[in-house]
Amino acid sequence: MTDLTRVRYTAQSHCGRARDVNEDSVLSLPEYGIWVVSDGMGGHLGGDYASQTVVEAVATIAPDEMQNDVVGSVQRAIQTAHHTIQGEADRIGTDTIGATVVVLMLAVGRFGVLWSGDSRVYRLRRGMLEMLTTDHSEVAELVLAGKMDWDEAERSPWANAITNAVGIGDDPELEFVHGTVQSGDRFLLCSDGLTKYADSETLRRVLCETGIEKVCDRLLGIALDGGGADNISIVVVEVP
Repeated sequence: MTDLTRVRYTAQSHCGRARDVNEDSVLSLPEYGIWVVSDGMGGHLGGDYASQTVVEAVATIAPDEMQNDVVGSVQRAIQTAHHTIQGEADRIGTDTIGATVVVLMLAVGRFGVLWSGDSRVYRLRRGMLEMLTTDHSEVAELVLAGKMDWDEAERSPWANAITNAVGIGDDPELEFVHGTVQSGDRFLLCSDGLTKYADSETLRRVLCETGIEKVCDRLLGIALDGGGADNISIVVVEVP
């Protein structure tokens, strides 16, 4: 059983070393068992607007709606954000505003993950790290075909060519996975500003070795020391 009052988490979002604007946005709603990372696209034209629109849509879900149907409520909020972003893109005359999104939802003994794009959720369980999401990107197709692994995909020159995003296309294409929660599970949500510099083994080691109070600081330091060429967002959620 997952007692949400005992779940601990930490979150950070950093501009990085090369960007003037942080186009990432992070949301924590521990009272509802919800955490969100969104990575905006569009630069100064509106990437920050897009990611903020996504997290604000989730943050403003009515409490009774959240309690009755959390997955459906989050899906509908992201759909609303999708159309809001498209309206802003039309207003300023561009078609390049959008945002990735990844949402972790915890309930009694269960978890669910919704996502679009290449922001990720990992689960650390008994020392083993598993990537729960699958990037919506051109290189992901090569990974799924067995031609490279996810760490190699991050180093590919086509790593940033994503195929799904909120605000792009007719409707947001959201993927969903769910499963059971065990005592001691740790979930890592992150934008690709972290995974460009921290491979799977590095993530596993840091999540295993570092207390909840310092784990985001340590992961952020790895990304910044590696170059910090992108915005970096990290959320770690620990089940008691």
